[in-house]
Amino acid sequence: QVQLVESGGDLVQAGGSLRLSCSASGTLFSAKTMGWYRQAPGKQRELVAVVGNEDFINYGDFVKGRFTISRLHTNNTLYLQMNSLEPEDTGAYYCNAQFIVGPVGEFWGQGTQVTVYS
Repeated sequence: QVQLVESGGDLVQAGGSLRLSCSASGTLFSAKTMGWYRQAPGKQRELVAVVGNEDFINYGDFVKGRFTISRLHTNNTLYLQMNSLEPEDTGAYYCNAQFIVGPVGEFWGQGTQVTVYS
């Protein structure tokens, strides 16, 4: 069973930066895709950014160049550098990984809270 553990969430003032990390355990295989999603209270979970094995990257429209996703394929470690944070970025941020070999399936972390105050 794959386990994803996020870290790096915090309380930060608008305009500040945070770096989220996600570490996967329980497999020696490289995930097909890894990504970050977020969910604000009362809203649906939405894509923040995703990166694939061939290093294709896709960002949510709201990112607008403020966030950068990166990944270490060797150990399925994922990062999200977030700059110019806005109060609208407040929410729980979840790590996601999809595997097509080994533990086939989609896995989620427990989430890390990001709170941006003005």
